[in-house]
Amino acid sequence: MNLQELFHMQRELDRYIQSNRNVGESVFRKKVLALQVELSELANETRCFKFWSTKGPSDKSTLLEEYVDCIHFILSLGIEKGFESLEQWPEPIGEQDLTELFLSAHQSIGRFAEQSSFEEYDNLWRTFGALAKALGFSYGEVLAAYVEKNEINYKRQQQGY
Repeated sequence: MNLQELFHMQRELDRYIQSNRNVGESVFRKKVLALQVELSELANETRCFKFWSTKGPSDKSTLLEEYVDCIHFILSLGIEKGFESLEQWPEPIGEQDLTELFLSAHQSIGRFAEQSSFEEYDNLWRTFGALAKALGFSYGEVLAAYVEKNEINYKRQQQGY
């Protein structure tokens, strides 16, 4: 999947938000935390770790929306660090169960927050690629959901979200 269109859309959304909210300071660490929260929301919707419960995961559209919320922040973090030249979604890491993938994703976020290297950014994408695969999302579904959520995010900003 070519990521350039997504980087462009995210760059414009970030500019819009930061301009309308008069954000002048660095919000990198806040975006890191936002990504961790969104990832946790996704994990919660999968219920993969809830061994004590018999209730199944949320429907695919809910999972995809939560997943795409993560992608917004991954893109935004990459833009902040100058990594928007990444053109293709890197090959996903090896298959693991969902619980292990969520733990790996949290670790990847933490490593990127501390090192902010291109290697760690690439690894973050690889981990999220494995999550997409494990959740049954095609890159086409991710792209379509991202575009839809991007429009919603603009509307929310215009409505004082």
